[in-house]
Amino acid sequence: SQGVGMASSQPPKYLLIFDFDETIINENSDDSIIRAAPGQALPEHIRQTFCEGFYNEYMQRVLTYMGDQGVKMGDFKTVYENIPLSPGMPDLFQFLSKNHEVFEIILISDANMFGIECNLRAAGFYSLFRKIFSNPSSFDKRGYFTLGPYHSHKCLDCPANMCKRKILTEYLAERAQEEVEFERVFYVGDGANDFCPSVTLTSADIAFPRKGYPMHRMMQEMENKQPGAFQATVVPWESATEVTRYLQDVLKKC
Repeated sequence: SQGVGMASSQPPKYLLIFDFDETIINENSDDSIIRAAPGQALPEHIRQTFCEGFYNEYMQRVLTYMGDQGVKMGDFKTVYENIPLSPGMPDLFQFLSKNHEVFEIILISDANMFGIECNLRAAGFYSLFRKIFSNPSSFDKRGYFTLGPYHSHKCLDCPANMCKRKILTEYLAERAQEEVEFERVFYVGDGANDFCPSVTLTSADIAFPRKGYPMHRMMQEMENKQPGAFQATVVPWESATEVTRYLQDVLKKC
């Protein structure tokens, strides 16, 4: 007879990847933390140091300024914990916790580990994720919030500190070595940096771009320029309820 827990020893069928900013949460968390700054604003001289493709370095300067202003760990934590989830996201997470043996869930985000952890713990969904890939962050001896780059890479389309395609490709290779192969991959995102990994998806996979956001627009542009070049099925969403509904149908068919 089957021992207890035998059924759950089967590897998950599906890999589900989430972005964080403006996907799981309904804001960009880097903008959100400015609420903890004096006057909830940044001085112009800091804002002017922003340079396209070097957002991570810009945020390091923002955090140093906030540390100078006496903003502490608890202030950041409060902001992160109170960032609202995107419409329908709590329902999607409830659905995934009920079906956790079918889905392996990871998060790839250009935000930072501390912020993501604070938000997901407060929302009660931190344990859903097998792995979280994000920029390293911590508090130094002075109590300043510090941020580092995730890695370096050679992709010309992504910010200097993170290429999500590289992270996803390496993750799939590592899981394959552990003899875990996924029948399908699902990718839920919104940004230009989510478009890069979604291009590697196959015709069995599904990309869920947030409707009207850069990832969605880039898919539409690609479809116009090279019809059929984008392999995965595209399912745009305004509320994550649409993602839940799609995944429910997938489970019904299997």
